[in-house]
Amino acid sequence: MSAITKSFPGVRALDGVDLEVRAGEVHCLLGQNGAGKSTLIKVLAGVHQPDDGEITWQDRAVTLKSPIAAMRLGIATIYQELDLVEGLSVAENIFLGHEPTVAGFVVKGRTARTSATALLKRLGHPEIDAAGLVGSLSAAQQQIVSMARALSHDVRLIVMDEPSAALDPDEVDNLFRIVATLTADGVAVVYISHRLEEIRRIGDRVTVIKDGRTVAVGLPAKDTPTREIVALMTGRDVEHVFPQRPSESVSLSEPVLRVEGLSRDGEFAPLDLEIRAGEIVGLAGLVGSGRSEILETIYGARKATTGQVIVAGTRLRTGSVRAAVRAGVGLAPEERKAQALLMLESVTRNVSVSTLSRFSRGGWLDRGKERAAAQAATRELSLRPDNPEARVRTLSGGNQQKAVLARWLLRGCRVLLLDEPTRGVDVGARAELYAVIRRLADEGLAVLLVSSEVPEVLGLADRVLVLREGRVVHTAPAQELDEHRVLDLVMEGSPTP
Repeated sequence: MSAITKSFPGVRALDGVDLEVRAGEVHCLLGQNGAGKSTLIKVLAGVHQPDDGEITWQDRAVTLKSPIAAMRLGIATIYQELDLVEGLSVAENIFLGHEPTVAGFVVKGRTARTSATALLKRLGHPEIDAAGLVGSLSAAQQQIVSMARALSHDVRLIVMDEPSAALDPDEVDNLFRIVATLTADGVAVVYISHRLEEIRRIGDRVTVIKDGRTVAVGLPAKDTPTREIVALMTGRDVEHVFPQRPSESVSLSEPVLRVEGLSRDGEFAPLDLEIRAGEIVGLAGLVGSGRSEILETIYGARKATTGQVIVAGTRLRTGSVRAAVRAGVGLAPEERKAQALLMLESVTRNVSVSTLSRFSRGGWLDRGKERAAAQAATRELSLRPDNPEARVRTLSGGNQQKAVLARWLLRGCRVLLLDEPTRGVDVGARAELYAVIRRLADEGLAVLLVSSEVPEVLGLADRVLVLREGRVVHTAPAQELDEHRVLDLVMEGSPTP
């Protein structure tokens, strides 16, 4: 891809970007959210047509007029937001648009399932039922189905956009095994990730783009210093990613959140937990260990089998989101686009949606007050752009997350539940979010944090609960733990008495 440009109304997304990928290599594409990565790969996938520039495929200039045209050449793209059809089976999703045929007739049923099972086995996941509905699978399993769909074509180049975001360490290892197998067969991989440690492990070369321009091409992935990569991506050095913990202890204050004997059959065992104002408590564990289920049960989105949740002395009705929100509990869920945000609505409406009654009188909504209050909350979190009427779908991942946090800031919540708060967020925006989370805690919020990235839990939390198979196996101050110790516990640990 040479000198690729692409503009949208009022925005020049790409301004002469270059990308060169060799057969059999893993080429890492890095840049902050909003740098132009998504636009570039959509040009490569045939979704967008470039305004200028040239695409050369196997020594021949090509025009990719549609995703089908790209796929026919052997270019497949696996997007971060998986484009699967939840109401169809695994096999139907894998072969959607190019169903198996015999003598010109589409063959469904056993033939498609057999072929799908073979692909899933190749990916190391024979346990996924090809006849089962995609909607019943976990996020990690859906990622595997999306990869199987890409491999169902005769691909020579696969673009992977944040493929490890929903995977636990074992799943990431399996992903890297698959990538190594593909590249050994001469397949090229464009790998996009905000996790720089992954780039070291899997990458061969790196291209960095910033503000729609190429700022580095062909850097050695394993040898280029992290400081140099971060400086290229952000235009500045990021010295301290995690904010400093407060020097004063909060252990003497009364708990804001108390969880007593809380459990859900088949998801997590009885849990006892206390969090005080100004404290950040982290839940560390693998995907499937019950982390997200605990947060959603505290929030009332799932009904507990046993136990109770108490906020500031008030016992909440189990299974009631309304009761939790009224008591001052806010949740920023893992899938913010699907579970938290109204993507086609404005920033104002996304921030005010949990507080609309404050701005209504006699059945009429005072839009001026709504807008002013929402803008005050977003400015406090430095959300960019500072435009309350902007549609939230136009924001970067980090600013979308700030919109979710602003909602609960406006609501005046006492307890903030954060599930994967920096998923899909670049390194510069992460530092900003970490500072926001720490500041909210310093201002008196009780924060319960879930993250698949152990360094994030250890860097942000004051205290950490380590989960394994739905049980707490260890509790300790974050400063007494390191990444290796946590991984040993989640892999091998035995539940504490």
